[in-house]
Amino acid sequence: MRPLRNIVILTGAGISAESGIDTFRAADGLWEQHRIEDVATPEGFRRDPALVHRFYDARRAAVQRAKPNPAHRALARLDAEWPGALLIVTQNVDDLHERAGARRLLHMHGELLSALCAACGERHRWTGALGAGPACPGCGCAALRPDVVWFGEMPYGMERIYTALQQADLFVSIGTSGAVYPAAGFVAEARRWGARTLELNLEESEGSALFDETRLGRAGELVPAWVEEVLKA
Repeated sequence: MRPLRNIVILTGAGISAESGIDTFRAADGLWEQHRIEDVATPEGFRRDPALVHRFYDARRAAVQRAKPNPAHRALARLDAEWPGALLIVTQNVDDLHERAGARRLLHMHGELLSALCAACGERHRWTGALGAGPACPGCGCAALRPDVVWFGEMPYGMERIYTALQQADLFVSIGTSGAVYPAAGFVAEARRWGARTLELNLEESEGSALFDETRLGRAGELVPAWVEEVLKA
């Protein structure tokens, strides 16, 4: 076993669910009573931008009322104290990792508290509503949309993520379903380069068989215990 120096962590909806943030979608294919195709695709936005803005405006407001839980705070502690390389890749679009104190962080699916201008391509911190059609602070065009990666769009930071996976000694997946690609393929990529792999999840994911170890339970209990274990090793 090679020494543990470089860690890559993938977090999904399960880590924020304990903060009251709904997971991405239910088994019936609906997301808060909306079809995924209507609120999470570029085509849905073109068909009905008002609906999409109402949907994300409500979620943006809800996220700002939520608070980081013990799992977020434990990863922030690891970020602060781990002397080796660390990258926390989150599929979540909330800012709970940042508010807990994490800094070595990449939002591969974008951020709710950010707006993307379809005209100039600039991204801007955004905490209010977008449904009223505000002007882009950069170019002045009324072309702002949620800075969220929808189905059919390329996630952010993929080159950086794959470089980190190639250099990782340990890959940890927390609160993910193992069903959404490309994130679902990260465990196989990490294994290909010789990393140990660990899954922390409420229940086994679709990719559980690919992990060296799976620990089942609430993220708020599993993650702090694992972080304590790693920092004391």
